[in-house]
Amino acid sequence: MDKNLKQLIYSAKGFEWNGGNENKNWIKHGVSISECEQIFFNLPFVVNIDYKHSGIEDRFYALGHTDLGRELFIVFTTRNSKVRVISARDMSKKEKKLYEEFKDEKNTNI
Repeated sequence: MDKNLKQLIYSAKGFEWNGGNENKNWIKHGVSISECEQIFFNLPFVVNIDYKHSGIEDRFYALGHTDLGRELFIVFTTRNSKVRVISARDMSKKEKKLYEEFKDEKNTNI
C-alpha cells in the first residue's frame, strides 16, 4: 500500500458525520455509525484509493469487520483530518473472497 495513504488513515483525528450520511447507511443497508467506525480499528483492514470515483476529492474504499464480525465495504473520504463515511454496506461475494485472502495470509493492506 502507498505510504501516503497509510499516513492519511493513521493521522485521522476521528470521524465526521453529516445529516445525510448519518442515517442513509442505516436506512439503506442496516449499517450503524458505530459499525462503520469499528472496521477502522479491527485487523485485517484493507483500504485502497477508489480511482474510479475520485473527482473533486480523493475517495477510498475499505474492507473490514466489526467487533461482532460483520464484514463491511465502506467508501469514505477525509476532510480536515477526519474520516467521512460516504457509503457502507455488507461485502459482496467478490469482496468477501478478497478479504478472506488477507485473513488467510494474516496480512493487511494498511
